[in-house]
Amino acid sequence: MESTSQPFGKEENQLGEKLFPVLKICQKMNSERDLAALLDLIAREATKLIEADRASLFLLDRERGELWSKIALGSKEIRFDARLGIAGAVALTGQTINVEDAHHDPRFYGEIDLRTGYSTGSLLAVPLRNHEGEIIGTFEVLNKKTGAFNQEDEEILKALAAQAAIAIETAQLMDEMKRHRDQLQEENAQLWKEVEGRFSTQSIIGTSERIHAVLRLIDQISNSSVAVLITGESGTGKELAAKAIHYKSPRARKPFVALNCAALPESLVESELFGIERGVATGVERRVGKFEAANGGTLFLDEIGDLSLTAQAKLLRVLQEKVVEHVGGRKPIPVDVRILSATNKNLEAEIKKGTFREDLYYRLKVIHIQMPALREIREDISGLANYLLATYCREMKMEPVNLTPEAASACMDYHWPGNVRELENEMKRLVLSVSGNTVGKRDLSEAILSRSGTEVAPSSSTPKLLKDVVTDIEKRMIQEALQQSKQNQLHAARTLGLSRHGLIKKMKRYNIRLRDA
Repeated sequence: MESTSQPFGKEENQLGEKLFPVLKICQKMNSERDLAALLDLIAREATKLIEADRASLFLLDRERGELWSKIALGSKEIRFDARLGIAGAVALTGQTINVEDAHHDPRFYGEIDLRTGYSTGSLLAVPLRNHEGEIIGTFEVLNKKTGAFNQEDEEILKALAAQAAIAIETAQLMDEMKRHRDQLQEENAQLWKEVEGRFSTQSIIGTSERIHAVLRLIDQISNSSVAVLITGESGTGKELAAKAIHYKSPRARKPFVALNCAALPESLVESELFGIERGVATGVERRVGKFEAANGGTLFLDEIGDLSLTAQAKLLRVLQEKVVEHVGGRKPIPVDVRILSATNKNLEAEIKKGTFREDLYYRLKVIHIQMPALREIREDISGLANYLLATYCREMKMEPVNLTPEAASACMDYHWPGNVRELENEMKRLVLSVSGNTVGKRDLSEAILSRSGTEVAPSSSTPKLLKDVVTDIEKRMIQEALQQSKQNQLHAARTLGLSRHGLIKKMKRYNIRLRDA
């Protein structure tokens, strides 16, 4: 029985022999992700396989309407109008062009040879198409070493072009992703510098001994993970201190998660702290709690004194065992979290009343930081006020303003029940309301003026010198501080924002003696 199959022709055999090298080249292309190296690889392998003298890949820049080539086997980058030359004709029409003598073809753009010093003879060009069929450039081979480019060369170049287009597009995507990643890393590094600068100890303004003591303590504990209890009146900067601790610590690049315990209803405290499983109640989706969100970083529990006894017990368990369980869940989840807590309550008094657990108190208070009220650091008020004025002027893009000595003195006389938060609001109001570059005493709010006015007003119609008024105020403040501290000079000095030695000097100057408490 005779075979019905026909033997392959000579050309078909030659093409088949070159399919294996094409596959090998495709494997090399698919493993290369650097665009410049990829273009060099494609051009080099194409010249060998098709027995040409040179190969060029021109990529289409649609925004600029240009073709450009990074690689022409030794040439520098070339750019030209995408409508010019045989490469341009292929990019515009999508047709394969095969010419024996390029210089006799009206489409040939001789300027390229002039730039490169190369002499083009025979030329075969095919389009590069991406996976959507869109033309992204032109693939050329130049100067066939033996005769002209034939049909077999066209088929091989088309096969290479199809794979090259995919590899080029992948490399371009990888290159774009790398640039985007580098840009994000640069922006991220800059943002971290800004964040760490904003929340470093430099943001805690003041030169008094009380502030210096806080700064020294923060610096001492920055490299540890011990729990810290921050106490102080409302508006004294407890959260600012917590952020300074976090951003000076090795956990700085990990999350800082804050939770205001007083702002949550009792029914939500546990799910907010520990997370909740889906389906615990109608419409409830699974979500992680603050402990999981802060894993590896710091959890700041503000107004810790307002937690219920039930929540306190569960918090204590987490601190002891370092695991959490979602509400409605049974699987323990390990957590590594540093706990910073804050309160304006006297927790020792709350323990005596039975509203706060003593064992939790000692877990939270490994280190204690007491943030001073403004009236306890009066010497810092003027500097802090001017710092806030400068900050708000900069934020609002306004000309800088400063307090006059009289306005600064009135601010120092005021008792600031809202502490730094009240001072911030006052300075922000002044930036928006004052014309000119100075803030006078009359520009201050009525509350500050009425307080300072009653303290500095002369008791008779006889005018007093400013130094006499200041003397009267200092003597009265020292006497009140000694009385409130039961004649304890150290405590009185801290209340006044002075050193003990500074207080003793003033007592001698004003002839103030200790009395039995």
